[in-house]
Amino acid sequence: MTNTAFSSLPLSAAMLANLESLGYTEMTPIQAQSLPVMLKGMDLIAQAKTGSGKTAAFGIGLLNPLNPRYFGCQALVICPTRELADQVAKELRRLARSADNIKILTLCGGVPFGPQIGSLEHGAQIIVGTPGRIQQHLSKGTLKLDGLNTLVLDEADRMLDMGFYDSIAEIISQTPTRRQTLLFSATYPAGIKQLSATFMRDPQQVKAEALHDDTQIEQRFYEIAPEERLDAVVKLLNSYRPQSCVAFCFTKQQCQEVVDHLTAKGISAAALNGDLEQRDRDQVLAMFANRSLSVLVATDVAARGLDIDALDMVINVELARDSEIHIHRVGRTGRAGEKGLAMSLVAPAEGHRAQAIETLQRAPLNWHPLSSLKHQGGAPLQPPMITLCIGAGRKDKLRPGDILGALTGAAGIPGAQVGKIAIFDFQAYVAVERVVAMQALKCLSEGKIKGRSLRIRTL
Repeated sequence: MTNTAFSSLPLSAAMLANLESLGYTEMTPIQAQSLPVMLKGMDLIAQAKTGSGKTAAFGIGLLNPLNPRYFGCQALVICPTRELADQVAKELRRLARSADNIKILTLCGGVPFGPQIGSLEHGAQIIVGTPGRIQQHLSKGTLKLDGLNTLVLDEADRMLDMGFYDSIAEIISQTPTRRQTLLFSATYPAGIKQLSATFMRDPQQVKAEALHDDTQIEQRFYEIAPEERLDAVVKLLNSYRPQSCVAFCFTKQQCQEVVDHLTAKGISAAALNGDLEQRDRDQVLAMFANRSLSVLVATDVAARGLDIDALDMVINVELARDSEIHIHRVGRTGRAGEKGLAMSLVAPAEGHRAQAIETLQRAPLNWHPLSSLKHQGGAPLQPPMITLCIGAGRKDKLRPGDILGALTGAAGIPGAQVGKIAIFDFQAYVAVERVVAMQALKCLSEGKIKGRSLRIRTL
């Protein structure tokens, strides 16, 4: 049994007294698992969501080795948005009250550069900021990281979603190799594995179990007549209303039939097949990954290498001819500790395929009648986000921070309402919440990104 009292940790009496005055007596699961590792100076990958107490965890961890008499940057916290950086800095100031003369400075875009240079000249032990602005200060020489002890990547998965991998890699390359690196992330996608393998030394891994159930996939099988297939897909979507769903078909012709049928019913859907031009494939995948497309209709071949987090549901429009492929299709939902749903439509001629799946799974299939699906009412299934396509990309030196800055600065849209940013060679895609899409389109169309007027359209 882990001791969850803060007093069980090797912390100073002043820090313990301050924690008590803040009402912190018992550690949350993520604090109890990560603090002993951090206080030993080891690298850490912690899987934890917002609200789990992660900021206090890394805050205590980075304050512990701090030297108040040295005014260079000793701890750097990189966050995806200005709002999160402000929130983190506020919490760190509360935690640092017990120590003398600790200066905490935020470096974010969307605010004037000059005053930040002045603040940096006065010195600060802790810097909290967003990747783009930290990079700018490093390139201008106004921020030096040679005295850095602790590097924190907060909400690392969100930063990767927003296209900041290269910026983070560039920042890390300017830090001392003997630093301690702490990475906090709600999910554990491939990009996080790549980051940790490249920039961390033997990282310990912890996970806030209280917030993540074991992976659970509920499978349901529905017997249908062949002519009911397309309507059955609509019934499944109207009954379960998933935010993201992959529907598997055999042929590109079948994919197109499903997409046409769903679109006619007002459901947001697009096809992914092997014949798509790379540019069109990039666009479809960017829209699906950023939650501005509800249903991706794909063949098994086209879906190969698809890495999608938090997929709510898989529909087998027709059962796979190979039971191993069925298992692979179904395994795309229910990842990262979330619950997943896998629905399979089975015509009488596919009975032997269902039998093969049952044999492979060594468990009876969970059959339900189609009539058990109830329409949940409301508007047709529409995604929560809308994608804006920007007519410039990597080759035009466009960076994620430029787009984020234009949206949160001139357009006045909160960073929390901006979704994934994907930048390709000649175009970029950014997702914004549906309620602010028109405002974002208008402001970006009438304003400038990186000093240039660019063509913007909604997809």
